[in-house]
Amino acid sequence: MDYDIIVIGSGPGGYVAAIRASQLKMKVAVVEKAEIGGICLNWGCIPTKSLLKSSQVFEYLSHAGDYGIRIEGEVKPDFSAMIARSRSVADGMSKGVRFLFRKNKIEILQGKGSLLAANAVEVTDNEGQKKTYSAKNIILATGARSKELPNLPQDGKKIIGYRQAMTLEKQPRSMVVVGSGAIGSEFACFYQSIGTQVTLVEFLPRIVPNEDEEVSKQLERSFKKMKMRILTDSSVESADTSGNICRVRMKTPKGYEEVDADIVLSAVGVTPNTDGIGLENTGVRTEKGKVVVDDFYRTNVSGVYAIGDIVHGPALAHVASAEGITCVEKIAGLDPAPVDYTNIPACTYTSPEIASVGLTENAAREKGHEIKVGKFPFTASGKASAAGARDGFVKLIFDAEYGELLGAHMIGAGVTEMISEIVVARKLETTAHEIIKSIHPHPTMSEAIMEAAASAYDEVIHL
Repeated sequence: MDYDIIVIGSGPGGYVAAIRASQLKMKVAVVEKAEIGGICLNWGCIPTKSLLKSSQVFEYLSHAGDYGIRIEGEVKPDFSAMIARSRSVADGMSKGVRFLFRKNKIEILQGKGSLLAANAVEVTDNEGQKKTYSAKNIILATGARSKELPNLPQDGKKIIGYRQAMTLEKQPRSMVVVGSGAIGSEFACFYQSIGTQVTLVEFLPRIVPNEDEEVSKQLERSFKKMKMRILTDSSVESADTSGNICRVRMKTPKGYEEVDADIVLSAVGVTPNTDGIGLENTGVRTEKGKVVVDDFYRTNVSGVYAIGDIVHGPALAHVASAEGITCVEKIAGLDPAPVDYTNIPACTYTSPEIASVGLTENAAREKGHEIKVGKFPFTASGKASAAGARDGFVKLIFDAEYGELLGAHMIGAGVTEMISEIVVARKLETTAHEIIKSIHPHPTMSEAIMEAAASAYDEVIHL
């Protein structure tokens, strides 16, 4: 065998798996057809956060007077410079992963990887040259791509996916964003913040529909405060791109409506990259477009594993990384615990941010829990008032009988940095009163966690 492990795909699942395998003294190669680091580093998590930071700085400068700072002249966004900075950040992160590969003696096989057999991978380079490599174990980590709707085919110019949304040549005056999940909401927030008139269209009754209902309502209020137009219970029926602009026909609760926009961004989810990777050559089993695996990411074919967006579970970078580590440690003969999918944090980097983990209030009731709910608004937070970021709240859900922390739902400035406290607390089976009695520093946004726990038990001080 040429290698102990070949990983197909270098995203946050693949590159993390490769590095952990190298740490465990295995000979490793990674097959990558595009940029090292995959979609997350190059076209997803990292560059979008760079764009959102640019829009946040623009917002600060636009409201500098609120903080006692006078700026002479008009503050304007430089769209091209924002895009350039985003690409530079992504390029730096990709180079960082290349460095980690060199440090850990991981070989990069540049090209498109496909299974030939349970222990063989064919790599086709950019010139069409094919070469076969063998390995004791093969990990599929091929990720996902933007999902296309049949009635909204992406042309990459007027009807685009997330990849084109971060490399547009000029800022659109108007945009229709279809889908209000994390991707759609983040791009809607970015473009609205810098002056594009955004219409956000959601098929379900509320935006960010996977979040707690109160969080959805708060984000909608915040978006409307930005002058964004929100259409829920609505769908895009068609988009006419024959003219200079897109004429978008939508079905809304009030009937059919047409809206003109420079750009339509389709953000209705992702499609797993399971086609063209040789699953049919080995008989690897799939179900509903995803590879079927066990708790340690073994497929039905011995020696073939799959992680990340192509298997069950949420399509999140940190989930793929955890799966990659668990998979490799099992291959190495260690005794890792399976990934706990009930304790996966989700973050949306809008303004305000959203962070959540565990059960929503409705889900907890549906599961038959008697619950106690504690909520602390940032309007009552000294740090939030000082920072000028009073929108949002922290909401905690506890089991009434045992005090178990069932879920946490936050919306506000910086909450994506606060959610880890809850993830660790749930991992350690921390109870409500242990949170209440854990002294939080003042003034901080994170005090709201302690106060929300106290609120659930009628012990809150600052409400």
